[in-house]
Amino acid sequence: QVQLKESGGGLVQSGGSLRLSCVDVGRAFKWLAVGWFSQTPGKERVCVAAINWDGASTHYADHVKGRVTISRDSAKNTVYLQMDNLNPEDTAVYFCATLTEGILTAADQYDHWGQGTQVTVSS
Repeated sequence: QVQLKESGGGLVQSGGSLRLSCVDVGRAFKWLAVGWFSQTPGKERVCVAAINWDGASTHYADHVKGRVTISRDSAKNTVYLQMDNLNPEDTAVYFCATLTEGILTAADQYDHWGQGTQVTVSS
């Protein structure tokens, strides 16, 4: 099956930056889109950003617009989430997921998920 592995999370101070990576270890990044979702305890997963694989078009959630950049490197089968000017509200587990068809921002439309990487932003 598809295996996605996230990395790059950690502890950062408010205003700092992190770059998350999502690697398809099976080298099968051939999807409609790849999305990054955040989840906090007791909450549903929220789409932070998504990128269309072929066209490289992007979508960003309003609360991260201007602070987050999603990109992909097809040769490395990797999708990145560059996060800048982080604040404590960004603290969450971040997951990447693949979408074959459906709504870019809807978590229940996605097919495969990684295990997540923790992002903690201190004040």
